[in-house]
Amino acid sequence: MKVLLVGAGTVGEAIARLSADRTWLERMVVSDYDLDRARRVAAVSGGEPRFVAERLDASDRAAVAALARAHGVDLVLNSVDPRFVMPIFDGAFDAGVDYMDMAVSLSAPHPADPYHLTGVKLGDEQFARDRAWRERGRLALLGMGMDPGLSDVFASYAARHLFDEVHEVGVRDGGDLRIEGYPFATVFSIWTTIEECLNPPIVWERDRGWYTLEPFAEPESFWFPEGVGPVECVHVEHEEVLLVPRWVDCRKVTFKYALGADFIETLRKLHALGLDSKVPVKVKGVEVAPRDVVAAVTPDPATIGDRMVGRAIVGTLVSGIKDGRRREVYLYQTSDAQEIMRRHGLQVVGYQTGFNPVVAMELLAEGAWKGEGVLGPEAFDPDPYLAVMDRYGIHHAMDERDPDTHRPVQAPEAVRS
Repeated sequence: MKVLLVGAGTVGEAIARLSADRTWLERMVVSDYDLDRARRVAAVSGGEPRFVAERLDASDRAAVAALARAHGVDLVLNSVDPRFVMPIFDGAFDAGVDYMDMAVSLSAPHPADPYHLTGVKLGDEQFARDRAWRERGRLALLGMGMDPGLSDVFASYAARHLFDEVHEVGVRDGGDLRIEGYPFATVFSIWTTIEECLNPPIVWERDRGWYTLEPFAEPESFWFPEGVGPVECVHVEHEEVLLVPRWVDCRKVTFKYALGADFIETLRKLHALGLDSKVPVKVKGVEVAPRDVVAAVTPDPATIGDRMVGRAIVGTLVSGIKDGRRREVYLYQTSDAQEIMRRHGLQVVGYQTGFNPVVAMELLAEGAWKGEGVLGPEAFDPDPYLAVMDRYGIHHAMDERDPDTHRPVQAPEAVRS
């Protein structure tokens, strides 16, 4: 498989380095707006001839298509901020090749009632092109990172193997990960963090469809496994709520994230000051978006991986009926920041996000996953995916939960694939 990787940041580097020893990879073109960064990632991932570096403006649809054609790639893999999804997605279509991303096209709040009604939903722009992709016989695989991505695979696995009837799917992310030495820092792009945390979070219910809430709504104490214990989680806008109901038969889908009171308060202040805005303002004759200023003065997550301590846990809580009885399980992946840095030299969240498109590319290259049109991870068989994770020793587990208290009732066990 020949791959055009768009973006050589934290996740892009993880993807390139984790792909370096895969026999299915014929060539990876590492591209970035910053050519030096692309060259560095290409070099540490194996260098010539399988890894080459190119400069690319991800906002330029024609440039994406031209670079894909020039290198004769089979797949364009999007590893940049979601604001660039559509030009990369369209560029891959124009080039007549497959496409994969880890985040979908952006939403736009309802203009009159943003905290009850949806406007443009996450992924709407891409799903509107499904017919065109199917007619061309090409695949656009959306949301194939950690979450969305593995969280969706967990939902599909649970529905296929663990339940006769699924009632609710709730992604819950947290752990005890922290960044030492900084008063405020994020574990992934601050631009994306602001986008998903301050947008109206979305919920799906079978009888109601998609609807929105106020940011940070409905806090709950969620019990994270492997000794972490209870951590407060709140509603955040996220792709799983838009993806899971399309393929998994269930009653409700939610997403909640453990942000912490101090982090939430900082985000609220940024919003109150207008510093979350994407609309450029003029400062001493120069136009700049306030959010870009925040991103520029916030520590780059790619450079502080060695300062991260603790564990990042991403998982999917599924409840329903099995053999006539209520059941609830939490399927999850845990990564320890210091261990990942020692083993891979990668920032932990970059690693967690990055290994998933690598697994998906392997399945596509082997023919275990096939499809046409605009699809999410739930559209594919989860079993070979988990089998590849097992092959490479990537941790994943499951614990049984009490359906009333949502607390674990037995030690975690490996997810059988």
